[in-house]
Amino acid sequence: MRHVNGVYTQRYNRRREIDGPLFRGRYKSVLIEQDSHLLELLRYIHRNPFRANMCKTVADYDWSSHQGFLSKSRKWDWLSKQLLLDMLSDKPGTAKKEYLKFVQGEDSLAITELYSKKNLASVFGSKDFAHWVKEKYYELKKHPEVPQSRQLAPTISEIKKAVSQSFKIKEITLDQTKRGQVNEPRNLAIFLARKISGLKLEEISKEFGLGSYSSVSSIVTRTERLLAKNKPLCIRMAQIKDKISKSQAKT
Repeated sequence: MRHVNGVYTQRYNRRREIDGPLFRGRYKSVLIEQDSHLLELLRYIHRNPFRANMCKTVADYDWSSHQGFLSKSRKWDWLSKQLLLDMLSDKPGTAKKEYLKFVQGEDSLAITELYSKKNLASVFGSKDFAHWVKEKYYELKKHPEVPQSRQLAPTISEIKKAVSQSFKIKEITLDQTKRGQVNEPRNLAIFLARKISGLKLEEISKEFGLGSYSSVSSIVTRTERLLAKNKPLCIRMAQIKDKISKSQAKT
């Protein structure tokens, strides 16, 4: 996609003596749970021009791989289509007939709801699948090529709520600090925010009313050392993370 958005666009513009972006928006990917979801996405994409009234039938749109799924021509050898066709039938002729019938059908309610959202979801599947993905991957550092990955991470508000419930204190306590006194729940909330929220140090410092981002680093370092030797606190943190994860799966 980087090649298409970059190199191809540059060549296209030079050839036509124009300037500016060629494609609207950036490439977006969706993690799917089942093979059937992949077929639904295929149908949605191939029906897009028809849905937008750009053609009378799906087959009328020239800039689509739809014809490639039906053609035997070697010019379509570049197209990875066998996996999808095999989902419909292990017989090539039958698979193409089933594909044509499938594409001519209406989009499912699930796929319609997915693309009707203002911000495209990064996961397409059941709630249990979304929960598994968030639980497994939200602690990874956010990849610069995946801006939507922050959707997998909990918010500061969710972290504060889980910590305050665990310690049975008011959330406002997590925003308070007194000289010479250690606010263990507050420090743990800051530690979790740094590890699983996906926010930058500056953002976390503002959320907790800290003077600078360096204060966040200091608290995180101290909390890491404390967790290494304080087993009860380590167990409590694990319970809080589990609670946050389950809460995320419901969103």
